[in-house]
Amino acid sequence: QVQLVESGGGLVQAGGSLRLSCAASGSIFSIGTMAWYRQAPGKQRELVAHITLNGRTNYPDSVKGRFAISRDNAKNTVYLQMNSLKPEDTAVYYCHADRVVTRLGVFDSEGQGTQVTVSS
Repeated sequence: QVQLVESGGGLVQAGGSLRLSCAASGSIFSIGTMAWYRQAPGKQRELVAHITLNGRTNYPDSVKGRFAISRDNAKNTVYLQMNSLKPEDTAVYYCHADRVVTRLGVFDSEGQGTQVTVSS
């Protein structure tokens, strides 16, 4: 009932920037917290950033000051601006949405992921 589609991943050199987007589709009335996670090969899944419905954000120390999450509630879209990228940022990035309120009920949803590769 709810689909999240990420875009914007790719290959970038260390020090470069990328902007990820994640658009939610469906008969959506509202979305609660939205977040970006990442998982690198052989590593645990890591929360990269999250943003509440009213715009409160949170980041782990590993990305604080380099990444910025934002959302456009009218478009049901969340963004992740990634600056000063490092090789250790290489991972598959997943978008997640909590409490997506639709005509059919309330759901959590996650996208398929988008690959980000940072070369040294």
